[in-house]
Amino acid sequence: MRTMLRFTSVLRFFALALLINSALAQAAKDDSAPDLITYGQREDVMRFGAELAERRGLDPAWVKSLLAEARYVPSVAKFIMPPTNGTAKNWAAYRSRFVEPLRIRSGLTFWRDNEKWLQRAEEMYGVPPEIIVGVVGVETIYGRQMGNFRVIDALATLSFDFPTGRKDRSAFFRDELEQLFVLARSEGTDPLKLKGSYAGAMGMGQFMPSSWNKYAVDFDGDGRVDLHTSAADVIGSIAHYFAEFGWQRGMPTRFDVAVPVEAADRAVLLGPDILPTFTAQQFAEKGAGLPAAAREFTGPLALVELQNGDAAPPSYVAGTSNFYAITRYNWSSYYAMAVIDLGEAIALIRKRLDR
Repeated sequence: MRTMLRFTSVLRFFALALLINSALAQAAKDDSAPDLITYGQREDVMRFGAELAERRGLDPAWVKSLLAEARYVPSVAKFIMPPTNGTAKNWAAYRSRFVEPLRIRSGLTFWRDNEKWLQRAEEMYGVPPEIIVGVVGVETIYGRQMGNFRVIDALATLSFDFPTGRKDRSAFFRDELEQLFVLARSEGTDPLKLKGSYAGAMGMGQFMPSSWNKYAVDFDGDGRVDLHTSAADVIGSIAHYFAEFGWQRGMPTRFDVAVPVEAADRAVLLGPDILPTFTAQQFAEKGAGLPAAAREFTGPLALVELQNGDAAPPSYVAGTSNFYAITRYNWSSYYAMAVIDLGEAIALIRKRLDR
């Protein structure tokens, strides 16, 4: 009887081992699987690490040891997926998420505490304080919500197990993973300790590793770039980013516009999407109504449509090159308008309080 029990126990042990191994193998492919998989046993990942190290002049053992600690995170694969079909865009609902009391109160404090850095950024790069304050508010509520994912896990998941069902962006995330190692070397940081969003963005301004490496600046002059706790570095880096993407000093971001009545004329102006393409005269020729300041504007304009779901007609603005520059931070006209509206709301309250 004891022999039979021992034999049964052994069978159960092997059955359990097979079950665990099967679950581990499936987890690398199943977005809903538990967070159990590390990438150290993946030949393709280790090969990527070796090639990365050679390209960047890094210690291969260091790179591979860190990649071996990276984990597949199912929620990352889930969050990167687009909204379900049938979800209508709604500018009014989107705006209400960002232009709201908490962000406005926190933005007033952030502006007051960092006024000298905001003024300096405008002097150097031409980007006004309300735009920078708007970005930090929309991105992280001034550092309150910077993300709790290990960046190396998020980037590894999207590099080596990008989910099916949307356009494959694994090449983009592999580049960002490589940039993370470059950043860790240049800043002397531990990649395993860096936290950020599910897409790998970090700090108060949510810079991806490549943006950190290209555009982040040591604005407070302390010898290091800190986008997590140094508001000065965050402010200077965002302003520098916009300047590199064509921000023009003193130019407005958008004008009000009355869209053409004729659908065909409206379609022509909407054709290039958010890329400024038409002159004010061309807007007028297509039946678009512009205020006096816009009619005198000499730069190109884009007709920007913001849908309001199924219950209301769309909203429209005439976006300038500076509006387009904001969309280079996050490629969304809704995002750009939220940044603009939040910053302007905070600026208006500051003006009233200063009277």
